[in-house]
Amino acid sequence: MDIQSFFSMPRNTAHKQYEALRAFCYEKKPAQEVAQQFGYTIGTLYSLARDFKKNSKLDTQDKLFFIEPQVGRKPRENHDEIHDLIILLRKKYLSVPDIKSILDAQNKQISEKHIYNIIRADGFARLPRRSKLTRNKIPSIAETVTAPKTQLLENVQEEFSTQNAGILCFLPLLKVFGIDKVIESSSYPGTKTLPTLNSILAFIALKLSNVRRYTADDIWCMDRGLGLFAGLNVLPKAAWYTSYSHRVTREMNLSFLKQLNALWMAQGLLSETANLDFVAIPYWGDEDHLENNWSGTRHQALSSILAAVAHDPDSGIITYGDTNLRHENEANAVVEFLDFYKENGNQDLKYLVFDSKFTTYANLRKLDDKSVKFITIRKRGKSIVKELENLPASKWKTVRVQTSHGKTRQLKVTESTFVLKGYDKEVRQIAITGHGRIKPALIITNDFKISQSDIIRKYAKRWLVEKTISEQTHFFHLNKVSSSMVIKVDFDLTMSILSYNLYRLLAKELPGFTNCTAQPLYEKFIHNSGKIEIKNNNISLHLRKKRHLPTLFSALEQHLPQSIQWLHNRSINIYATSYS
Repeated sequence: MDIQSFFSMPRNTAHKQYEALRAFCYEKKPAQEVAQQFGYTIGTLYSLARDFKKNSKLDTQDKLFFIEPQVGRKPRENHDEIHDLIILLRKKYLSVPDIKSILDAQNKQISEKHIYNIIRADGFARLPRRSKLTRNKIPSIAETVTAPKTQLLENVQEEFSTQNAGILCFLPLLKVFGIDKVIESSSYPGTKTLPTLNSILAFIALKLSNVRRYTADDIWCMDRGLGLFAGLNVLPKAAWYTSYSHRVTREMNLSFLKQLNALWMAQGLLSETANLDFVAIPYWGDEDHLENNWSGTRHQALSSILAAVAHDPDSGIITYGDTNLRHENEANAVVEFLDFYKENGNQDLKYLVFDSKFTTYANLRKLDDKSVKFITIRKRGKSIVKELENLPASKWKTVRVQTSHGKTRQLKVTESTFVLKGYDKEVRQIAITGHGRIKPALIITNDFKISQSDIIRKYAKRWLVEKTISEQTHFFHLNKVSSSMVIKVDFDLTMSILSYNLYRLLAKELPGFTNCTAQPLYEKFIHNSGKIEIKNNNISLHLRKKRHLPTLFSALEQHLPQSIQWLHNRSINIYATSYS
């Protein structure tokens, strides 16, 4: 080919476009003549000229014609680095979605398919189905990957995957019930980088997601979903949680609980009855200043911190928690709770229900003087049991008491009154038998008007608070005081109370699951992975298919879309993906 033909008959696409535009725009040749010479239609030539004029404003003409475009995937300078990181994470027994979430936190946008291909090419087999215990024992990856520095969520558009997508379903509930406003108006401190709301939500994120924070604190602090819940890129590291909790005082916790109680009352979630009980929070350190308290979960006395917990039997809401108890003042916990409740302006509380060891008979008189009814049990002495055994059959009568699921149970009861020593007034005693125990149970109360069946039913609901305490201990890790993350116990209890109440609010929205504890609610509805898309003013949460996902959607659709101010006022919407 001669030089003249090289310019008049270009073969390269970019060269051809350049010569055509030069002839049309610079040499001012007719469009029909130029189009025919270079094999274009007139419309195509006009489009080329239009795009060229548009790009000319960006000063990019040289890049249009004098750099040969490369076909195929763009080369990555750090391809080998990402490949090695994926293999190292796989050797830590992490699944493809786990690896994907960690890479997203490192701003390395790699698809799950690409990760899978790398793993398969290196000869790794599929991971066998793992039990929950096995998944919770993932080795530390701190030496392999460094977690990014925590900061407030940037106002940018992005997409990422998360293994804790389900926790974001609590965001509408935080807004609908106004819990975010309570946190913002609380006296809890903020930090230089994290305001109060984001700091408290960082604690709540760990509680709600059932993270085993005392085993590995380097997996959850790389999950973008947990960070998004608190309005952050990722959650802070363990050391931050420890330092923050040491700035919190008992007065801050008490004030926060009062604000929450006012919220529950405004929502009509508190009844006229409160169940109270003690919980022993074991401490596994070497400190010898703690007293021994009976632990019901371990059936032995342990060096522990004693806490008092109050629970509403109808809604399941926990209203109060106090860990500043010693043996010499534990009997006064019932009076302190009553003062706490009345200070909120709530005059609807009529009944306090607790067991025989919760307070003294002298404090029962204080409750009576404050016009509060109590229902508790009396210790069964040998003489009392013998007296009841000798009662004629005519003194016993049969009552039917409603139990769970609409069923009833038949019991034998007998009633009497007597003057209680230390109380110095008459109390009403109801002895119950026929409930499967050898000795009769003795319920005493200062309410002489309520029916026997109602008294029995109210006291039977007291067992719910023990079930609640067990839940606090296991699901919310309340008994893990000494761990890699050292948090003030009273603050830990307060955060556990709020997290527990969020699960109760979720349960009330789920027909058929109202009485479920936090563990099955988490496993059925919250424990789910997914993809998050942040675009313009919307956050789209795409949850993976799951058996109970339609029930969750039905419960939340009335609250969506919901604008979240700590997420730059974006509206959150929840969808189901087309894959499991």
